[in-house]
Amino acid sequence: MDKKVDIIKDTDGKSIVVINDLRFKGRRSVDWNIVENCLKEYIGQCAEITETSDAVYIGADFPDEFAHSKDTKELRGANMYAKANSSGIIKEMIEIATNKTFAENYAQKHNTDAKFGWYRYDTHFAIPVYDDAGELVRYNVFKARILVRHAKDGKLYLYDILRTKKETSKPLEQ
Repeated sequence: MDKKVDIIKDTDGKSIVVINDLRFKGRRSVDWNIVENCLKEYIGQCAEITETSDAVYIGADFPDEFAHSKDTKELRGANMYAKANSSGIIKEMIEIATNKTFAENYAQKHNTDAKFGWYRYDTHFAIPVYDDAGELVRYNVFKARILVRHAKDGKLYLYDILRTKKETSKPLEQ
């Protein structure tokens, strides 16, 4: 496969980012410091959400929050493995995000960085599953929530990817 990712639509018309090349393999543990370092390549970049035309910037706080947040620490098994691998498709996950919702900022510690509140969006991605011989069997689909802060400068900044969870619907076949 030439491309590391594809964006496809499922039978319901939902966009899914398909990862063709895994960054992190194995399910026992993830070195989140390595994930954090990989995410630093995105700092300063911007992606546009197709559905809303919102420009979402990636600030310097995102890699640490993604890798070390309470949400990340609670992940186990396939969901942990999937979140780690989603670190290679951040911009694509932003681009296909849907279902924008808003919440006021109530935390004193975010009075500057989220002065105008928080936005959440849904996103979906799929990772390959291989058999013992290393042959591709299927893709497991995961859903996640993108958390975006609306900062004092008026811009939207990616803050974290939350609630990474395997979908229970039928996986994508090879």
